[in-house]
Amino acid sequence: MHLYVAFLGGSLGEGRMGEDHEVVTIVAEDRADANTRAKAKWRGPGRSHVDALQRIDMVDGFRVDLVPAGSGDYGTLYGYND
Repeated sequence: MHLYVAFLGGSLGEGRMGEDHEVVTIVAEDRADANTRAKAKWRGPGRSHVDALQRIDMVDGFRVDLVPAGSGDYGTLYGYND
């Protein structure tokens, strides 16, 4: 399994022109699986598509290892003023 980060795009909703975006993290076996899992995390209206997908193996010299620890997602979201 590998860690992926996806940049999703999708509809803004009825009566609006443009596109909304969202970044999600996914654990998947391969690129095709990551695309499917990423689109399932879309919270906007209608369907989404993957604008970009990156497999994360190492960040700033630190190897990324995945260890099973339960289900679901957990993380801290920081805003502009944090």
